[in-house]
Amino acid sequence: DSSFLHFQESDCDIGGPSSCESMLSLNTEKILSQAKLLAEQKRFPFATDNDNTNEELAIAYVLIGNGLYDEAIRHFSTMLQEEPELVSAIYGRGIAYGKKGLHDMKNAELALFELSRVISLEPDHPEVFEQRAEILSPLGRISEALSDLTKAIQLQPSARLYRHRGTLYFISEDYATAHEDFQRSLELNKNQPIAMLYKGLTFFHRGLLKEAIESFKEALKQKADFIDAYKSLGQAYRELGNFDAATESFQKALLLNQNHVQTLQLKGMMLYHHGSLDEALKNFKRCLQLEPYNEVCQYMKGLSHVAMGQFYEGIKAQTKVMLNDPLPGQKASPEYLKVKYLREYSRYLHAHLDTPLTEYNTDIDLPGNFKDHWAKNLPFLIENYEEQPGLQPHIKDVLFQNFESYKPDVQELICVADHLGSMMQYETPGFLPNKRIHRAMGLATLEVMQAVQRTWANSKVRMNGKTRLMQWRDMFDIAVKWRRIADPDQPVLWLDQMPARSLSRGFNNHINLIRGQVINMRYLEYFEKILHFIKDRILVYHGANNPKGLLEVREALEKVHKVEDLLPIMKFNSKTRDGFTVNTKVPSLKDQGKEYDGFTITITGDKVGNILFSVETQTTEERTQLYHAEIDALYKDLTAKGKILILSAELGEVDAVCNLILSLVYYFYNLMPLSRGSSVIAYSVIMGALMASGKEVSGKIPKGKLVDFEAMTAPGSEAFSKIARSWMNLKSISPSYKSLPSVSETFPTLRTMIEVLNTDSSHCLKKTIVVV
Repeated sequence: DSSFLHFQESDCDIGGPSSCESMLSLNTEKILSQAKLLAEQKRFPFATDNDNTNEELAIAYVLIGNGLYDEAIRHFSTMLQEEPELVSAIYGRGIAYGKKGLHDMKNAELALFELSRVISLEPDHPEVFEQRAEILSPLGRISEALSDLTKAIQLQPSARLYRHRGTLYFISEDYATAHEDFQRSLELNKNQPIAMLYKGLTFFHRGLLKEAIESFKEALKQKADFIDAYKSLGQAYRELGNFDAATESFQKALLLNQNHVQTLQLKGMMLYHHGSLDEALKNFKRCLQLEPYNEVCQYMKGLSHVAMGQFYEGIKAQTKVMLNDPLPGQKASPEYLKVKYLREYSRYLHAHLDTPLTEYNTDIDLPGNFKDHWAKNLPFLIENYEEQPGLQPHIKDVLFQNFESYKPDVQELICVADHLGSMMQYETPGFLPNKRIHRAMGLATLEVMQAVQRTWANSKVRMNGKTRLMQWRDMFDIAVKWRRIADPDQPVLWLDQMPARSLSRGFNNHINLIRGQVINMRYLEYFEKILHFIKDRILVYHGANNPKGLLEVREALEKVHKVEDLLPIMKFNSKTRDGFTVNTKVPSLKDQGKEYDGFTITITGDKVGNILFSVETQTTEERTQLYHAEIDALYKDLTAKGKILILSAELGEVDAVCNLILSLVYYFYNLMPLSRGSSVIAYSVIMGALMASGKEVSGKIPKGKLVDFEAMTAPGSEAFSKIARSWMNLKSISPSYKSLPSVSETFPTLRTMIEVLNTDSSHCLKKTIVVV
């Protein structure tokens, strides 16, 4: 609703219908009669005191209103030949050039030239600065546009100007300043649903989800049929992990407009990540009916099909995304970058649908450079890459299995798995419950339990085509296998199986906790813990390198209550003026007194006060070997103790075994040896191995706690064991677990795994199978 983009509409509002009806009729008589009315009322910018001049100017402005921009420009130009500094004509010609279309740079330059002339002749008119800002911003000249809007606000503040400037700050990702402008705009005019929506979005993008939700609700009070507000509300609830509330908001948006593509896309994505693949597909298909070239819906349609074992449809959709090459100079979409990896992996999965899982190994089969590029999310530029063979017609797609078609003991197995998987859910903003992953990891837990029990009873296992005693990696590989197939979009790969060149450079698992103004809500609970650790390390550093300045540093640190407060302390050490890194240390159990590198905390700041606060784990070959030696020793000890435990269930032994399991996983978490999924994989191994020892986890992970971060921020393995046991609420395992069928024998192939993940088990709730 800026002055030139809707110039004619605002006149219609004031003048009533009589001045509006000519919009479509272009005959001269009507144009002249409209111009006469406009001139009499002086309702155009920079009207003069001369009636004849005003009538001529009004004709050109009416021509603009009727979309006849070239005629308007000619009309203004004729007037300017006689009177070169006629401000209204210069202004009008500038507007006409802008209206002609900014896709032609010549129009944009001429419009800017004319508006700048107006400003030099009449420097106190806010609307001219606003018009110039409206031309500068689509050209990407945001800072100049901001400066013009600031000048306009200084001349005459208004709700609209603050909203416009807030929108530009928002586009520039300066969410805090944008928030201030939307707030001021709303103070001047509180009934502005769009400003309220944007205010909510400034919260949303900074990770302040509860505040965002309040603003979106407020926008809906002002405008009950505001689709974008329902859509944004759905997104905020989804980010919080509240599936039901998000579904309700998306539904309300679609009731208002069943063809709202963005909502269909977002709802589909949420359903996919909730594990409701069938429902997700319906949304993606509807989205593509409305927008056949929508890359996100096409990619997600392909992914959903493949995850459900419908490879022919899946690869057809993936190929459509691949054909959508970006134009020269255009940035490729994330879907375009990922799709070739997904297609290659889909072909690999399809070829192995009926091969026994014990006879091959994905980490060995997939080419090294393919894995490396996929895990690092790099463009698919792999030298001498040999494509996976196309789909083989004799291998049929996976068919849907009815829950009732499984034998009763397998039904029981599935229901128990669903229950166990739900015990791994993080009750923290940002973690949407995914019932497909719950089932997969519940089955992984039971398979780990059965494999560990067999190992302690001296039985061998069959892995990668060999029969041998189980090693610790085999135990984790069970969980890796299930996690991989639950969501084929994510490369769950062992980092030490990457090509040697990639390993020697190091492989980083990187998490931004704060980036600029964006706070990662998932890790909020750990900010204070990490801050205390950093303060301790700074004191240690200065104690060793700057003993004279130690007191000054100590006093400064006492005033530090949040991460941002650390930035001024950086200047105490000239070497780390732009920031600093701190390494956590992981004490060895094997070699007392020895420490390994844990993760690296990095804090950097710019002149404006934006900070990057991040943690990363660097997986190098040397670090991996140190951790492996630690895990090897613990696993050896665990196997010996487990064998004794099978013979005599003494309480002390159970306790020792429990601590060994938690210690082993403590080193796994700190090593972070997988490209994705380490957290849930390790937790299912904990639960399965504990069940093998006769103990069941009956307590849920507390709100705000993340098991991987508990391990990474604990001072040692004992401390981690103690914390984990405090919520696990370990109980003696029910005898009925012993009678469950073997997971690996019931689901020996990818096909059978996908079938069981697809099957609907809503009757589990009716039976409420919680093993007693």
